[in-house]
Amino acid sequence: MAKRNVNIKDVARRAKVHPSTVSRVLNPETRSMVSDAVALRIEKIAEEMGYSRSKLAYSLRTGKTHTIGVLIPDLTNPMFPPIIRQIERTLVEHGYIAILADSDNNQKSEKTIVESLKSRNVDGLILATAHRIDTIVSGVVDEHIPLVLINRTIDAHTVTAVINDDAYGIELAIDHLVELGHLDIAFLGGPQDTSTGHDRYLAFKKLLRAGKFKSHPKLIVNRKAFTEEEGRRGFKAIYQNGPQFTAVVAANDLLALGCYDAMTELGLKCPDDMSVTGFNDMPFVDRLAPPLTSVHIPCDEIGVHAAELLIERIRNPESPVRTVNLLPKLIVRKSSSAPKSRKK
Repeated sequence: MAKRNVNIKDVARRAKVHPSTVSRVLNPETRSMVSDAVALRIEKIAEEMGYSRSKLAYSLRTGKTHTIGVLIPDLTNPMFPPIIRQIERTLVEHGYIAILADSDNNQKSEKTIVESLKSRNVDGLILATAHRIDTIVSGVVDEHIPLVLINRTIDAHTVTAVINDDAYGIELAIDHLVELGHLDIAFLGGPQDTSTGHDRYLAFKKLLRAGKFKSHPKLIVNRKAFTEEEGRRGFKAIYQNGPQFTAVVAANDLLALGCYDAMTELGLKCPDDMSVTGFNDMPFVDRLAPPLTSVHIPCDEIGVHAAELLIERIRNPESPVRTVNLLPKLIVRKSSSAPKSRKK
């Protein structure tokens, strides 16, 4: 004879409490409604009895799956794994699991993936793929699906987002290079349909207008993607077609790596012939030759904030839209030094 599965009523009978109390304890969203002492006793009894909540039955009863869709643009970009790790850890603490997807920087894939996640009845979405004007994001908002954007935001700022102060980060890089004695500085930017690409470009232009340094229009180039190959092509275009410069500010670390590649092809040495700064301070840039000076963004904080804000929106759909703007810091390494003519 098959052994009957233990249910909530069985646990309640053993614990001598009402079944609703057991239900609250075993639901991560309502556990806090019961005192710790009672909750711990019920959890222990449930474990001893071999109770296992049916996820399917729970989903059918409540409409909740306790799953969260997480979409990133490029899993090979080393900045994302630390963010994802903290998202997953934080979600697990609250009884949720993440379904991770990679769009490979393809907007058509982004739409397909988001539709697939929605069809799986995820309780919310965390997107790192937003564009400044984004119909996918607008559609999710219109359907009232809890949503948090990370690293990027949209122009309308009508969606909760966890981003970095990109303008401040660019200012840190420029101030560092100017203090070293660089006056002619190039800029290698990213796609302008993203907030990260656009905001970092605008910050560079603003500091240029303020007279902190000099830069010819031919030394300012935005590329179509935040990739190493685009960085290589961009640096070569600037170096071969523009006036002389002694340093380049790259709008992310992969673009900076492309600068390294191009400099090797052109027979240049970093930082003797050219200083390079990156942005994101992704893992392992300290092991490059030379180690990369980069604007560090707090990836762990991004992940934790994103998960917590999404859970807040799931539990309280009327919670106000918020933008968490985290401050970066500059990590100085050996890819930046005084220009050769100014070295003593």
